[in-house]
Amino acid sequence: MKRKQALLVLEDGTYYKGWSLTSPCTVTGEVVFTTGMTGYQEIMTDPSYAEQIVIFTYPEIGNTGINDDDNESKKIHCKAIISRNICQYPSNWRMQRSLIDDLDKQQIPVIYGFDTRKLTQHIRVYGSMNGCISNEILDIKQLLHLVRKTPSMEGLDLVKNVTASATYEWKIANDLKWNYKSSFNNSNQKRKKVVVLDYGVKYNILRRLYSCGLDVVVMPATSTVQEILETKPSGIMLSNGPGDPSAVSYAINIIRSLIDQNIPIFGICMGHQLLCLALGAETFKLKFGHRGINHPTGIFQKVEITSQNHGFAVNTSLAENNEIKITHYNLNDWTIAGIVHREHPIFSVQYHPEASPGPHDTDFLFNTFAQIVIGKFKI
Repeated sequence: MKRKQALLVLEDGTYYKGWSLTSPCTVTGEVVFTTGMTGYQEIMTDPSYAEQIVIFTYPEIGNTGINDDDNESKKIHCKAIISRNICQYPSNWRMQRSLIDDLDKQQIPVIYGFDTRKLTQHIRVYGSMNGCISNEILDIKQLLHLVRKTPSMEGLDLVKNVTASATYEWKIANDLKWNYKSSFNNSNQKRKKVVVLDYGVKYNILRRLYSCGLDVVVMPATSTVQEILETKPSGIMLSNGPGDPSAVSYAINIIRSLIDQNIPIFGICMGHQLLCLALGAETFKLKFGHRGINHPTGIFQKVEITSQNHGFAVNTSLAENNEIKITHYNLNDWTIAGIVHREHPIFSVQYHPEASPGPHDTDFLFNTFAQIVIGKFKI
């Protein structure tokens, strides 16, 4: 595909000139960066990146192309991507098509060919902000006008845009190409049912739950407490997702009611934030978020390397709640990264244990949840 000129304009008036290989397109979104050296396909198909323009700090992406097995959802969710370079001639035995082909088919613009280190440093200094990418409009003032009309991520409920439209059961038949293995042996136990409240769930969360011997039912984020309880779940998973957690008031109210049912609950990322809000905490927007696969978390000299992707965090005032025990802090900035309830079988983490960053530092969390669900383990 013939390359064409492209322009990135940030809401503070900063702009960058680059190149594009996709069809004519203009998009706006929150500009964020991720520091992972691998996993570009998982990042782009992660619903948590909805309405965001993603900077890849690793200098080249696309080298291994795209395959359907590594998707975390049915489509690319980020609004656009930014990279120093895009590989136009990928090669890998698992590849089914090139990254450029996938981006062009789904009308996801890409801009490349400029100093993305400088752009990332700008975001680190001034914080995540809205931006506009276009390869059809090359007028800076016109794009700046579009950017400043774009709503801020604060106060934005994006869960309704990515949640499931109806309840469905996740089975191994949904995902035949994956080899399910787990260190937790549940072969002699009757499979228990777990409801996943879908705030933008990644496929690998469903895979990990299933591999632990649990039957998985995925329900829309707007499901009522009655609808959830009618499925008679033995456990509830609160999934990851995009946007401002404090804006998802309906989910917070549902979780608050579910806590009183004394059903085991496990929250990941957005699910962690919503659970904390239901427990009386507050959340706030981070300056430029945590997005990468090398974030250290822990407490009491025990450290786990984690994959993280969030722009909001739970206020540390939660530590004053006597019912809550903090199990993990992000060791880069000491934001809360994990909690457990002292009275109910409830825990959550502000990272992605299914993403295998360590690669297995946090894999035990799914096994722990499974054992709580079947009654073999108590918090």
